[in-house]
Amino acid sequence: MSTYSKEEREMIQQAYEAMLEDIRPNVYDPQKLKVVEDAYQFSLEKYDGKYMVSGKAYLFHLIELARIAVLEVGLGYMSVVAAFLHGITYKEQVDMGYLEERFGKRIATVLEGFDKISALQTERVAYNSDNFRDLFLSLAEDMRTVLLKVAHRVYDVRNQQDIDADRLGKYFHEIKYIYIPIVHRLGLYKIKAELEEKLMLFENPEVFQEIKSKIEATEESRRHIAERFLAPIRNRLDSEIKNGKYKFTYLIKWRVKSIPSIYAKMKAQNVPFEKVYDLLAARVIIDCAPKDEIEYCWCVYADITNLYEPVPERMRDWITKPKASGYESLHATVKFDEKVFFEVQIRTTRMDEVAEMGQAAHYLYKGDKQSSEDWLVGVRQVLENPELVSLENSYKKNYKSDKIFIFTPEGDLKQLPQGSTVLDFAYEIHTKVGETCNGAKINGRVVPIRQVLTNGDRVEIITNKKQSPNADWLNWVATEKSRNKIRRFLKEQELKESELGKGLLHRRLKNWKIPTTEDTIEILVKEFKLENSLQLYHMIATEKIDIQAIKHFLDEELEKKGMKVGKVDQEIVETNKKEANYENDECLSIGEDIKNVNYKLAKCCNPIPGDRVFGFVTNEGNITIHRVNCPNAKSLQERYGYRIIKVKWNGIENGVSQATIRIYGNNLHGLLGKITKVVSEDMQVDMKNVMFNTDKEGFFEGKVVLQISDIESLEQLMGKIRAIEGILEVVRIDE
Repeated sequence: MSTYSKEEREMIQQAYEAMLEDIRPNVYDPQKLKVVEDAYQFSLEKYDGKYMVSGKAYLFHLIELARIAVLEVGLGYMSVVAAFLHGITYKEQVDMGYLEERFGKRIATVLEGFDKISALQTERVAYNSDNFRDLFLSLAEDMRTVLLKVAHRVYDVRNQQDIDADRLGKYFHEIKYIYIPIVHRLGLYKIKAELEEKLMLFENPEVFQEIKSKIEATEESRRHIAERFLAPIRNRLDSEIKNGKYKFTYLIKWRVKSIPSIYAKMKAQNVPFEKVYDLLAARVIIDCAPKDEIEYCWCVYADITNLYEPVPERMRDWITKPKASGYESLHATVKFDEKVFFEVQIRTTRMDEVAEMGQAAHYLYKGDKQSSEDWLVGVRQVLENPELVSLENSYKKNYKSDKIFIFTPEGDLKQLPQGSTVLDFAYEIHTKVGETCNGAKINGRVVPIRQVLTNGDRVEIITNKKQSPNADWLNWVATEKSRNKIRRFLKEQELKESELGKGLLHRRLKNWKIPTTEDTIEILVKEFKLENSLQLYHMIATEKIDIQAIKHFLDEELEKKGMKVGKVDQEIVETNKKEANYENDECLSIGEDIKNVNYKLAKCCNPIPGDRVFGFVTNEGNITIHRVNCPNAKSLQERYGYRIIKVKWNGIENGVSQATIRIYGNNLHGLLGKITKVVSEDMQVDMKNVMFNTDKEGFFEGKVVLQISDIESLEQLMGKIRAIEGILEVVRIDE
């Protein structure tokens, strides 16, 4: 086993002592420095003889990471300890329990979160960047974890020679979609600018170098422009200070905007470099008493906008309402000449420090000890709530996320509430996946559908076509979305079964010569102590009510001697009498060879053999056949009763009539094909016209015009369509 040479150890020790000297103002407590020393010695022992890809000793990486964490991100001694120990559990097989015992629970929490974040597969982060960022936050119980990762990525972009090409590409992918948004939200603008520049240099090196060359070629002319622009501002401020109006000192800086910013403007404005007129930015930094900060910033703003024409829509007031990160500044864009615009930032020394280090500096200026890292309490809130404007009110001491993030096998992320199960995840993917869910593999382990998920799980759903939801599933889901979909499925099944029960009851009543009236159904609902007819039909279909029990009850009602016949019974008797007389009266039999009589089927109701019908004699002496429930029947009978004749079907064989049905249901994949198969193949019925429309909620309504032989065939066809999964209603309609 190789070890570091004596010379290497001396160089490592020198680098470590230089780092300690740099961070000592931030980590000044001897007890804390002792813990740092212990972590350093432990890592030196474990990583002895380990090198980066570049050949650099691994300890140099840890030392530099600790320096960045403290001096640039604003962290304290715990993060220095974590910098030395990060990844040591899987790189050197050190037990986390041992680290907790030796370095404390809080350090172990940071390291454990770091390991979880490092293990995430981020190949598809571009498609789920918001969810990935939220997953980072939910995995990190201590926000030092996320910020230590930020410091690590800063190290990576500065020392790309230490990283192999594949990992470097992955890191830049994460930087683009996760870390740049995070540091922007936290107000770490200096780090953000560096990450953006290194990212562009990695993704578009030729464009980067081209813009850089053009900036360098025009450097002298821009210096002259900047001096000409700033001279009147300096004169105005010096004059006001001299006459005693202003009691502050100031510093003015200017710069060319960053290359990524210039490139973004070129793309947004669709212009070449030479046509980007707002390349320059200036900053006026005031050093004054805290009580005068706001007043003096606005005074300087007024001076500048009096000297130069402002662009009102580009004005930004981050003093009255600071950003969530604590950032405060006045921004003004002013016109210098026809081709040059300057963005001017006006802020105080305190504000400028906050702008450089975000929340860490904000807390430092509030008078808190930065080494305690109390400002970390608010980091999560700023990242979770971009709409926050007051950092003061954004802190929640005992934060606990109510979300979990679950990976699909392809690496996509799904967001669910805490307590969600495999079944919830299945429904989140697709309703059909949920309805046929039969279990899952969580991180390769097979589990049942009721298994509760944990944050960061990778879940592969197992389905079975024979599986379907039942009422117990309602106890195994946590989301309202899943619960509603299960209830909808159960309701659809109930409606289907009710339709079958309804058809069965109506056919039996017809056989028993009892009309299907609302009063008949109501008596049955009341007798069996049900709430409505839907329950009655459903219990008949599921055989919870015996159809013979219904017949027995109705027979008893009609045969009770000495009992006054009620309304329903009277209707039954009268209807039976009418039907008997109707059948015995002289009727026109449709289908016989009737000489000198012309008849046709009415297009308003399209009667088919088996329908109850009547005939209407037209002015020309022809007969039109209508269904008794035709929309026009009542009007014809009231106005032209003398032209109504009795008609019955007889002798029609191999005839074809037209009927239209309306179908309503869920727009499931392949449903139209199933309907077509039932109609054309199973029943061998021709479809004259088919029209389907789907709404936004995933339901469809269809209309099918059929060429059908008789009413029995139509009822059989409608019953088969009702049995198809996803169908909610099938009714015959008039066209």
